[in-house]
Amino acid sequence: MEATEKPEEAVSHMNPKLAGTVNWGTATVVGVFAGMLYGGSKEAVASVSKDAEVMLKLGSTPDKREQYRLMRDAMEKRFIRVTRGSIVGGVRLGMFTAAFYGLQNLLAEQRGVHDVFNVVGAGSATAATFGLILPGSLRWRARNVLLGSALGAAVCFPLGWLHLKLVEKANEGNEALHSDSAKSGVGAAIERLEEHLSR
Repeated sequence: MEATEKPEEAVSHMNPKLAGTVNWGTATVVGVFAGMLYGGSKEAVASVSKDAEVMLKLGSTPDKREQYRLMRDAMEKRFIRVTRGSIVGGVRLGMFTAAFYGLQNLLAEQRGVHDVFNVVGAGSATAATFGLILPGSLRWRARNVLLGSALGAAVCFPLGWLHLKLVEKANEGNEALHSDSAKSGVGAAIERLEEHLSR
């Protein structure tokens, strides 16, 4: 095994069943950007009603300077709301994604197999952890942990099964492609050898 080989590649070479492990960094970055997009768009949609209030104030203010000040304040507040929503959404979904895929890969390495139970365990544990850190009383948090654990397992089981089936199909296609190219390479070498011997 080469020294420059990545840990994911090393695991997948040691055990072919682990070939479906997910790159943690890539998944986390995608989660951060998805959370930023969701949080920013949610705040942008929520700002529409606040913009209507500003328009009402503009209509009742005859002074142009006051109108300009109101518009500038409204735009600044909207920018701050959308930016804050993007950052908070990105951090939340990024943390959730990092925890989920980190646990999933850890379970795959510990168990030596990448199956749907790794996805279910990671989803259940991650949802339970985020239920625990929500504000509220100890009883409320315990309820959130139980509910998060059950919901995480219920949601992740069909999604994990579907993901693994898609990975298996993709791997089968790659293996067929590689075997075809290997056969064509070997076939070409045999044909060249036959031509050389027939001379």
